[in-house]
Amino acid sequence: MNTFGNKLKLSTFGESHGTAIGGIIDGLPAGIKVDMEFIQNELDKRRPGGKYATSRKESDKVEILSGIYDGFTTGCPVGFIIANTSQHSKDYDNIKDLFRPGHADYTYFAKFGIRDHRGGGRSSARESACRVAGGAFAALLLAEFGISVQSCVTQVGDIKAKDIDFDFANSSEIFWADQSNQDSAKELILNTKNDNDSLGATVLTIIKDAPAGLGEVLYNKLDAALASAMMGINGVKGVEIGDGIDVANMLGSSNNDCMNKDGFITNHCGGILGGISNGNDIVIKSHFKPTPSIFKAQPTINLDGNEVICELRGRHDPCIGVRGSVVATAMARLVIADMLLLNASANLNNLKRIYE
Repeated sequence: MNTFGNKLKLSTFGESHGTAIGGIIDGLPAGIKVDMEFIQNELDKRRPGGKYATSRKESDKVEILSGIYDGFTTGCPVGFIIANTSQHSKDYDNIKDLFRPGHADYTYFAKFGIRDHRGGGRSSARESACRVAGGAFAALLLAEFGISVQSCVTQVGDIKAKDIDFDFANSSEIFWADQSNQDSAKELILNTKNDNDSLGATVLTIIKDAPAGLGEVLYNKLDAALASAMMGINGVKGVEIGDGIDVANMLGSSNNDCMNKDGFITNHCGGILGGISNGNDIVIKSHFKPTPSIFKAQPTINLDGNEVICELRGRHDPCIGVRGSVVATAMARLVIADMLLLNASANLNNLKRIYE
């Protein structure tokens, strides 16, 4: 599937080493003021480059093709394109006929019977730039209702943030949550990179001021939709909502979020009960595996089934969770915007407010 969402849909196209990547956003209401500087700034956050990411140099300039007139959305599909300008396809010639360990090479070949070895083709994280662009448009809609989404990196390898400061994370090269031990996190990333290896990471995403009532019962629960969206990001292997896996060690008396006249006293559930938002902060943790592209010799097989050694060249992130945090923000925005639109027809009073 190349389309995400129900009422608000994002369809993406393109490959890592193709001419361009892009997308179509369908379902955005007309009349949203489009801030192109904000949208480009979001793409710049995910853009490759620097000591802590791949050295691939891409401008990631987004070009709007449709759906906007005189600075506002028209209600028609928003089409956009992002050119690929820094492909080094020859870096992958030596692995054309073998399957890279930890990558989607083998499974894509098993499914499609065709191999695009140039950076992973469609399975490359390069496609996530389209998700960031789509999420930026969704953020413009959410801003009309005072809803915001923030993400930060809270763990790389065995180093964990001791404090959560989103303002600091926004200025951090690695979107790190805690100023007190950022240097240690950076040093670990660089040392691992210099050792031709990679690191896993944990990303915290918090959605603030989402109203109670978002989420479709049973088969499109809000927590299920958010978990699905996060698991759809390249390299994510686990997602937690609220207290997450810690609830397995808790009693009901300590896990339940009791209420008083001011609202919920605690937020163990992470802002979601019965698959529906309860008005509290929505708390998500996404766990990224180490980047599979490492510069160490590893055993694998080739297209003929023969055992060979994989030795990679090219430009790769030492920790995909760093730039993945920007993608996590985008996916959360898309889910909440979609749920906001779906909820508009949830009951008769809502419909009457629209049509009376």
